[in-house]
Amino acid sequence: MSYPNQNPYGPPPGQQPGYGYPQQQPQQPYGPYPGGGGMPGMQPQYPTVMPGGVKAARVMLFVLSGLNLIGLILAVMGLGGVSKASHNVSPYTAADDVTAMNVGKGLLIAVIVLIVIFTAVAITLALQFANGGGGVRVGAIVFGVATIMLSLFTFPVGLVHTVLGILVIAFTSKDESKFWFNRPRY
Repeated sequence: MSYPNQNPYGPPPGQQPGYGYPQQQPQQPYGPYPGGGGMPGMQPQYPTVMPGGVKAARVMLFVLSGLNLIGLILAVMGLGGVSKASHNVSPYTAADDVTAMNVGKGLLIAVIVLIVIFTAVAITLALQFANGGGGVRVGAIVFGVATIMLSLFTFPVGLVHTVLGILVIAFTSKDESKFWFNRPRY
């Protein structure tokens, strides 16, 4: 007496495993190739909703721009204070003090211009995250690196900028971000 096959859905005994049966492929979220798509002739699968990491990077860019606006207000107030002090200088003050005040004003004006540029770039990049595009992703990574580099000059105060810059780089460098920014736009 022969015993029936223990697995009624498996191959019969003595046959090669997998012969005549479809092979199971591991499921990948966006396809096995960089362009996406799993099977020939099918449309590649791209995310239709912004992934969580991309949303987090976008929020961090808005937070960085808000912190930059606070720094801008403080820098403008500092420039006003230095200008007021330079106007109240007596004619008997040493020339070195006047030169120092002029250098201070020049540095504050340069800092204000830099803050305005960084704020405008952060807001522009954050607003472009919904549209996508490889340039937006690269721009966000470059912005994160530039933020880290400049925040190291103001270390104790710039620590928040350093951390947020690192997180922007990390979140926009992930694969889910790459798929989001490289998706086709109609």
